[in-house]
Amino acid sequence: MRLPLIPPNDLNAEQKPLYEDMLKGISSNFNAFQVKREDGALMGPWNPWLHEPRIGKAIWELTLALTAEASLPDNLRQIAILVVGAHFKAAYELYAHIAVAEKEGMKPERLASLASGVKPVDFAPQESVVYDFSHALVRGGVLPEPVYRLAVDSFGQHGTNELIYLVGLYSLVSTTLNGFNVPVPERD
Repeated sequence: MRLPLIPPNDLNAEQKPLYEDMLKGISSNFNAFQVKREDGALMGPWNPWLHEPRIGKAIWELTLALTAEASLPDNLRQIAILVVGAHFKAAYELYAHIAVAEKEGMKPERLASLASGVKPVDFAPQESVVYDFSHALVRGGVLPEPVYRLAVDSFGQHGTNELIYLVGLYSLVSTTLNGFNVPVPERD
């Protein structure tokens, strides 16, 4: 870990409101995995965001907006996030979103495939579209037109836009986690 965790008592005036806002949002949206140390210091991507509160606040607001405006079912969102995490080999992202997907009942075989960067063989059509779309985006370059059109046909324009932004956000999250070598908490 390249940035020390910041206990709440050590937060400065610019960090404190961001911490409180993130803690509030985390408790309602990200509660399937460990996000803070016993002393209240935030782990995961939230810690680096606290170290640069102006940038962290912008990323956090994007995260909240994508959560508030979600139109895609969460199982599809988790597939996209896990595709991104596997592509970047972002340990904390995989840890966190495997926990979310487990809580929502995703089968261990699917989780193993997704975490390994392999497309599960038992996907329903919409799940397959999300996988192919996310996989193509993280590989780089322009998203192939047939993949884009299939997403629009499957999810509408808003859902397709959401998927693009979701892959982009979690690519940023993965880069943050990898750049700062954010560790995975021990699992019970």
